[in-house]
Formats: sequence, C-alpha cells, structure tokens
Amino acid sequence: MGAECQYELAQAAYVKLALHALKHPAAAVNGLLVGRLLDGASSPVVVAVVDAVPLSHCPHHLPLLPTHELALNLVEDHFGAQGLTVVCYYHANALRDDADLPAVAKRVGDHIFRNFPRAAVLLVIWCAWTWV
Repeated sequence: MGAECQYELAQAAYVKLALHALKHPAAAVNGLLVGRLLDGASSPVVVAVVDAVPLSHCPHHLPLLPTHELALNLVEDHFGAQGLTVVCYYHANALRDDADLPAVAKRVGDHIFRNFPRAAVLLVIWCAWTWV
C-alpha cells in the first residue's frame, strides 16, 4: 500500500464523466481520467485530474480487456505529449443499486497502476445523482 493520496477533479473532467453516465442510464459506462502528479512537498500527495475520456457503454456487460488495453495505449499516446497520463479508470453500473466493481474494471485498474502507482478506480454510484 502506498502513502495517502488526494485527487483534484477538474470541472471539465467531472462534467464529461457525469454526462457520459447520465446519457446512458440503462447501460454500464466506463472511461479513463487523465492528469498528472502535482509537484511539491505537500503531504498528502495530490493527483490533478484534468480530463475524462469516455470509453464505452454496454447494456449487459463490459467489453473484453484487450479492447480497454488498446484504448489505454491510444489515450496515453495522445495525452503524453501534454505531460498527462492515465490516472484513473471510472465505471458506473447499469443498475442503480449495484455497487459492485466488475472483474474487468479491477484488471484495467491493475494495468493503469503498473504505469502510474497513484492510480485509482472510481465507481460511480447512480443513487447519488437525481434529476431535478
């Protein structure tokens, strides 16, 4: 286990993530969050999340892991020139009361962790969002 870590989620990243999940309420959705480790001697360490990259929405199950690995490589290549890396994987289940993280999500999180030791997996809980 690593040291304590905080995540700062930029508004643009949050909005993209939320709209992706809300656009497909009957499907499991997932994507990547990109950002960087902030410099400084602050404790705890801070990871700044600056953008979200929606990957897929599936009504019954997640796509296979190789599809996600390909997406990870493409996103890393695209954002690497800007000094950004994949720092998090997000997932929202299709059912509102389902708070379980699928095995594929755990494996994608492990893959991200190999490249970014401060990586996280974010499980979006539907019941926290309501329409007004």
